[in-house]
Amino acid sequence: MHVEVTRSPRRHKTVQARLVDGVLRIAIPDAFSEAEERHWVTTMETRFQNRRDADLIDLSARAGVLAERHGLPLPASIEWSGRQRTLWGSCTIGTERIRISRRAAAFPTWVLDYIIVHELAHLDVPKHDKAFWRLVHRYHLAERARGYLIAKAEDSPA
Repeated sequence: MHVEVTRSPRRHKTVQARLVDGVLRIAIPDAFSEAEERHWVTTMETRFQNRRDADLIDLSARAGVLAERHGLPLPASIEWSGRQRTLWGSCTIGTERIRISRRAAAFPTWVLDYIIVHELAHLDVPKHDKAFWRLVHRYHLAERARGYLIAKAEDSPA
């Protein structure tokens, strides 16, 4: 992705990024150091790439296939979330709404499937007890995917 950075003396703290005709245009404060500029370019490239990856995946369709395959309930809704920084997914039991971190869109399909199965299982069993893990382990790559996510969490900056 091509990136153009504009420094503005009018900006003091905020960074703005938008995609215009395939070019990621990033506006930063003029006072930012080169290191801060590199940080924000990397951050914004990652955010926009995650959005692009997420747009290619139909979460509702994936959840439908996985729910049927593993005998789990369907959620009322499932959607991407750009706000989740420490969770890979979340489930609101009362509304049966599932949110999946947009960062997971770049993961291998089998890892994303595990995250979805994990959240679908919460529709039946809210707590992480033995009954919950029995449901999750219907997914044959559950342990492998958990290891992948643990490693990713350790690689993430705090």
